[in-house]
Amino acid sequence: MKPKIIFSEKCLEYGSWHIESPERVRKAHKILKDRGYEFLTPEPASEDDVLKVHDAEYIRMLKEGLVGDADTPAYENIYEYARLAAGGAILAAKVKGFSLMRPPGHHSGIRGIALSASTKGFCYLNNIAIAVKYLDKPTLILDIDGHHGNGTQEIFLGDGKVTYVSLHRYPHYPGTGYTSEANCLNFPLRAECGDDVYLKTLDEALSRVEMSQIEVVAVSAGFDAHAGDLASLGLTEKCYREIGKRIASLNKPTFFILEGGYSGENLGKDIDELLKGFASTL
Repeated sequence: MKPKIIFSEKCLEYGSWHIESPERVRKAHKILKDRGYEFLTPEPASEDDVLKVHDAEYIRMLKEGLVGDADTPAYENIYEYARLAAGGAILAAKVKGFSLMRPPGHHSGIRGIALSASTKGFCYLNNIAIAVKYLDKPTLILDIDGHHGNGTQEIFLGDGKVTYVSLHRYPHYPGTGYTSEANCLNFPLRAECGDDVYLKTLDEALSRVEMSQIEVVAVSAGFDAHAGDLASLGLTEKCYREIGKRIASLNKPTFFILEGGYSGENLGKDIDELLKGFASTL
């Protein structure tokens, strides 16, 4: 059975001019609705859950619109939009679903901007980190976004309950993830490497995780590695179906959180392929 999709139209209310736009998610939602997915509506994450991940002073400043950069503006009420996206991640974790919410989160560190970065990369709260902390179980975070999730790595570096695995383009924004460190396993890939190299690298990455110690798989599901997108690795729709099959083969409760992917048409189709591949082997 295909995972349920977590979605609220409220996430489309801000940032119409930005590359991380509501239009990309609106188009993806239509494609997934037309293809018969079931949808659930989230509630905002509680502030207690947010504060398990982020610094209280950063949250105060985010509420007051005092933090932002060219990539990640201080939109009006952005804390509430971000809290709703984090709530979508928590609901996805509860029901083993896919959160189709924005803003994304994996560049957001403990204080918003990760220590390793100069911008927040479209991210305000780290949605997947909030959901993982909410579950509080031994977790594999698999990050398939074309960019390294520097915020997620910062939050969980040295955490004995979490293994973080990222496949990403390097050199590229945010300039991190060239080497592995402690529980954070990084697999940098050249631009336009293609499906075969990507899948071979994914197989290697997953072979290095001690799955007997893992209870949950959390996927930072970015799609900007699709050919022609913002962090292109030359991937095709077919590759996302194969990625889904490999995630399912881990045989663990799994949930997915949207990160990047900036073509609405490709985004919806790639999500569908990922989830079909995942469901095909369950």
